[in-house]
Amino acid sequence: MIFQVAVAVLVVVVGALAHPDGYEPAYPSEPLPYHFNYAVHDDYKGTHFGQNEKSDGDAVYGSYTVALPDGRKQTVDYTADHYKGFVAKVSYDGQAKHPKHYGPAVTFKQNGGGYH
Repeated sequence: MIFQVAVAVLVVVVGALAHPDGYEPAYPSEPLPYHFNYAVHDDYKGTHFGQNEKSDGDAVYGSYTVALPDGRKQTVDYTADHYKGFVAKVSYDGQAKHPKHYGPAVTFKQNGGGYH
């Protein structure tokens, strides 16, 4: 009887020492390589943008593009790692073209309530 109690206490003590916080052991997260891309091309709204990105597990390489309202295309090529941080190179394609005639000003009616 005393032997069984001693073994039970020993098992509890060893278990408590193995996991002092009461949690399971944490497994270290390892960086995993990945790759993704997407693009949006909406002629109705005039929305055009996209992104490509990949990682080798240590650094991230990518670029994104967006069609600007003035007709140019902006491209941002970037890299990011734990040593140099985020480094971006921005470039523009095309010439900026502004409209000669503008539409009416956009106005919003007050609802009269406001904040009190």
